[in-house]
Amino acid sequence: MVMKMSRAKPISYKNTSKYIQIGLNISYYRKLRGLSQEELAEKTGISRSYLSAIEAPNIVKTISLELLFDISDALSVEPNRLLEFKETF
Repeated sequence: MVMKMSRAKPISYKNTSKYIQIGLNISYYRKLRGLSQEELAEKTGISRSYLSAIEAPNIVKTISLELLFDISDALSVEPNRLLEFKETF
């Protein structure tokens, strides 16, 4: 069964650093696995430019849970590892 997703809510300022950290975590595990952005994008069915925007530390790009799960599968890492947030001061 395929469910339709509702329109995304605007990103709250307080959550911007969390989206950036998710992107940095994806980038870290992708590099650790020796994958290029193009290879990971192909494995997850997204464009390389979209993955690049997710990983970019100066861009706040939303990501669905479905995509997060697909990326974690492609990287052979548990989804919670991609959601680990470092404390910033």
